[in-house]
Amino acid sequence: MENSLAAIPLANLAIAFLPVLLVLIILVQWSLPTKNTLHALVRMLVQLLLVGYVLSYIFESDNAWVIGLLLLLMIAVSSWIALNNIEQPKIVLFKQTFIAIFISGVFILIVITQGVLHLSPWYQPKVIIPLAGMVFANCMNSVSLSGERFFSERQRAQTYINARNIAFKASMIPNVNALFAVGIVSLPGMMTGQILAGVSPFIAARYQVMVMCMIFASAGLASAIFLRLNKGYK
Repeated sequence: MENSLAAIPLANLAIAFLPVLLVLIILVQWSLPTKNTLHALVRMLVQLLLVGYVLSYIFESDNAWVIGLLLLLMIAVSSWIALNNIEQPKIVLFKQTFIAIFISGVFILIVITQGVLHLSPWYQPKVIIPLAGMVFANCMNSVSLSGERFFSERQRAQTYINARNIAFKASMIPNVNALFAVGIVSLPGMMTGQILAGVSPFIAARYQVMVMCMIFASAGLASAIFLRLNKGYK
């Protein structure tokens, strides 16, 4: 197998949207709302096409300040998105969300890049940006799940301890399921990408173990910090 994948022509890429079209047709036939789904698909397409150009510039930069500012921007955006499904004022919870994602995400990145990979310098964009994206996105999803469940339980007059425990358990379900399924039901994205690129499956498996630990820990820490910061919620 060659060490690099061939570029996908745009005409071929369009074929990937045929199954997506089928799902949209189902939504229409079942009289379900499609506006939010279409909005998400368009944003996905535009964002990924644009990020290719942005990352090309960032990958060529050798500036720790640029990478640091980009990481902060990623944390801020993920913190805001995490609150989309929480029926509480975003402005009120943004601080707690930002702190939870910042502390857990940065801690995990330090452990992985310096303890596991011995990355030098720490701001190598081709490594730190993809890893940070995985960590912050996972923190975002975990906080979103735990927050939605926590405030729902509190509104049902559950005590803080009970609501916290229920919310934390719920937020960890996707990650625990992923641990059970990895290697048997699914080959995760990073491992699949490396194998497609010609990397030995044995080496790819080691990197995937690192990623699974990174994702599991970031989800748990982000949820725990967020829930702890909202202990005073009435």
